[in-house]
Amino acid sequence: MFKKFYPEEYVDSSYTIDYETLYEKGIRGIIYDIDNTLVEHGKPATERAVRLFEKLRAIGFDTCLISNNKEPRVKPFAEAVGSKYVYDAHKPSRTNYIKAMELMGTDTGNTYFIGDQLFTDVYGANRAGIPSILVKPIHPKEEIQIVLKRKLEKIVLFFYKRRRKDQ
Repeated sequence: MFKKFYPEEYVDSSYTIDYETLYEKGIRGIIYDIDNTLVEHGKPATERAVRLFEKLRAIGFDTCLISNNKEPRVKPFAEAVGSKYVYDAHKPSRTNYIKAMELMGTDTGNTYFIGDQLFTDVYGANRAGIPSILVKPIHPKEEIQIVLKRKLEKIVLFFYKRRRKDQ
């Protein structure tokens, strides 16, 4: 029942992922959410985020940010980290996940998605056929609609973790 919301992996942070191993597996494009995935909600790109994207380019990845935020939030962040971007993405609609792959010249076989929310980020990636990595939110302070979704996410994550343990 909840499988459509399950990520491929669930990790602590975007900054602890073994990107070299993803590249060795043939992944060439990474799509990211921004808020609470790369920085605290609403914050500009940090030096840590800039260094991550420099590392990704050095490995050989192309990247694209995909956000439900408007362009004035997304564009400056994308420019700071040197990434392609899609704003006002209407996640979990699959349309802009596909657009992100088109911008990078990748497809579902060599692209990953990384985000912090099950019902928008991961569900949208799954709908588009892209494997995903769910990361824990960077900061607990969030908008009320996200706080409410987090309560439901706990239920789904309970079953996800139980399923992973049984495998």
